[in-house]
Amino acid sequence: MSNVILRDGASRDVPDMSAFLTVLREMGIRLSPANPEFVASHYIEAADRIKLTVAEREGRVIGFQSLKRAEPGNIYDVTPGWGIVGTHIDPEAKRLGLGRRLFAETAAAAKNAGLDHIDASIGADNSDAQRYYAAMGFETYRQPPGLVCKRYDVT
Repeated sequence: MSNVILRDGASRDVPDMSAFLTVLREMGIRLSPANPEFVASHYIEAADRIKLTVAEREGRVIGFQSLKRAEPGNIYDVTPGWGIVGTHIDPEAKRLGLGRRLFAETAAAAKNAGLDHIDASIGADNSDAQRYYAAMGFETYRQPPGLVCKRYDVT
């Protein structure tokens, strides 16, 4: 893992991010769009962005974690002022410990931003993501149709 670096996401990362998000869509793991325009607007240029950490190996992004501030009317119906986290790992980079490293960065950013809680809204059928967030200390707090919403207490 020493050849994997973590850094802030930038516009140059859009093609790599889009490429493996497309693979995740094709696998049925991701429902949201994966095209470069969506990736740029939703992750890189998002007005509610607090932190976007990418994991890079040999010049290629192999994972990322996004932390945003929940605004009124957000698509996940998360309490305004909470954080919203999203984690995406290239299927070829699973089991490298990226999730733990990425979340350490996100948790620190959440604390620095003064957040009290972070929401992870996960597809009800995505057991891998549910296990990951549970391992990071998230607990289920609501289950709207098709989702399991887990909360991490920052403080």
